[in-house]
Amino acid sequence: MTCLADLMRPSVAQASLELLQLAGCEVTVPAQQTCCGQPSYNNGDFSGAARIAQQLIENFENFDYVVLPSGSCAGMLKEHYPKLLEGEWLARANSFANRVYELSTFLLDICNYQPAKQHLPARIAYHDSCAGLRELGIRQQPRTLLARAGIEVQELTQADVCCGFGGTFCAKMPAISGAMADQKLQDAQDTGADTLVGGDLGCLLALAGRARRTGKNIHFRHIAEVLIGDEATPPIAESETS
Repeated sequence: MTCLADLMRPSVAQASLELLQLAGCEVTVPAQQTCCGQPSYNNGDFSGAARIAQQLIENFENFDYVVLPSGSCAGMLKEHYPKLLEGEWLARANSFANRVYELSTFLLDICNYQPAKQHLPARIAYHDSCAGLRELGIRQQPRTLLARAGIEVQELTQADVCCGFGGTFCAKMPAISGAMADQKLQDAQDTGADTLVGGDLGCLLALAGRARRTGKNIHFRHIAEVLIGDEATPPIAESETS
């Protein structure tokens, strides 16, 4: 479970849990888990991030796999923990990193999961997050899973361009971030899609907020919600009555 799913979008965590169970996995969600340390790491607090990494490794290293519905958080555990730690902890971080997977990658590459067919009225475009795409090489996995669910994806013309969120980048450089988000939203609308789906909740929350502030009529959902067929939960940043 990621912080954003826990605090902002529990339906993503629930959908992820159900998908893993349907794929034949026995799932445990350790109650003592905390943030992965990415905010500290990205802002230069390497010692603080290292302490968080050690704690997280201790909580999760006895499991066969560690699966996250976020390329950003998975990238932190898999790619950056080994850069943070030394000695015994480096060895443990490397062993741990080998068992870390982003959700769509795990469902397809490890479980060869066949999701149930979904009959959604929405036209869907897919947003590739920077961390998932560039750090973990996640591109085809979510599209294959959506295709297996009978969902056609409308491709963005600039699918490999950042949406402008970038964690704390959107707070440090709001004007640049907003302009990048506007370009991404326009790209999504130009496909004819009315729903933008992605694998990173941070990107989706940021884009959904920007869309509402600028009057863009487009909805946002995490891929886990789409694959499980969750149409009861309102799209991201929308209420039951909006």
